[in-house]
Amino acid sequence: MRLSPLWQRRFAIFRAHRRGWVSLILFAVIFVVSMGANFIANDKPFLMEYRGHLYLPAIQQISGQTFDPNFLPTEADYTNPQVKAAIRAHGWMLWPPIPFSYDTIVWNARLAPAPPSAEHPLGTDEVSRDVLARVIYGLRLSILFGFGLTIVASIIGIVAGAVQGFYGGTTDLFFQRFIEIWSGMPQLFLLIILSSIIAPSFWILLLFLLLFSWMTLTGVVRAEFLRARNLDYVRAARALGVPDWRIMLRHMLPNAMIATLTFLPFILSDSVTLLASLDFLGFGMPPGAPSLGELVSEAKDNLQAPWLGFTAFITLGGILIILIFIGEAVRDSFDPRKS
Repeated sequence: MRLSPLWQRRFAIFRAHRRGWVSLILFAVIFVVSMGANFIANDKPFLMEYRGHLYLPAIQQISGQTFDPNFLPTEADYTNPQVKAAIRAHGWMLWPPIPFSYDTIVWNARLAPAPPSAEHPLGTDEVSRDVLARVIYGLRLSILFGFGLTIVASIIGIVAGAVQGFYGGTTDLFFQRFIEIWSGMPQLFLLIILSSIIAPSFWILLLFLLLFSWMTLTGVVRAEFLRARNLDYVRAARALGVPDWRIMLRHMLPNAMIATLTFLPFILSDSVTLLASLDFLGFGMPPGAPSLGELVSEAKDNLQAPWLGFTAFITLGGILIILIFIGEAVRDSFDPRKS
């Protein structure tokens, strides 16, 4: 599909923004690596052949009795020397580049946290888990959480802002007063109360933060719809009897999305920061989850292990800088004075 001249110009401006273009490439690499974490960092082989059959232990559960009737009927422990010997006697295993998962405990380590080494390039944490594996899985968790929260919150916020701006009057007044009251709710206190009742998880946190994050784009979309509701093409569509939802979706929303798209990378970076902050405070993901916020907390508790602090700072700071640079490039490419 060929892009219109306007979108070609916007893409050219985005590519000319060197920091944004390089950041987009880096983010694409980080996204691919983190999404394929099971095949890059895992304590299970991602490909295995046993007695003429191929298996993918990284994504499927295989009972230990598959290799020996004397083993337990639970999932095979591929780090067990006896299991390894039984498999290699009748087949072979292909291991990931990092033979540790985010929750793999290195039992042969002399101390914890252990400094970087050839086996553990970023060292181990206070529970003797490989830091590099936890960073890869932590990036995947942060990116998925950020994308999920950004997409769903943006959809709700756009719909709310469109309804406010299109109808105005009493509808707009009611929504504005509701947003003022709802935005004044103490989110952290509510989250503390929630965490005392139920254990937070990925979906619970996503749903809770979604209750307050949808208001980010509402004001922007509302302003765009208020500006466009009295323009000639909207009044003409109304006079022709076009349904309100079609006018908002087909005619007004594309113009409002130009201003909205420039905010999305910044909303994504805020979502990543929010999850890391909650994990650092202890109100985020359950203990042991591969969270960047938990890595920051471990670095604070283990000042004698500076590699944890450096890793947390570079990882979290780097992903936020990349998203900010992408947001700047998107903002410039949609600037009407340039495009």
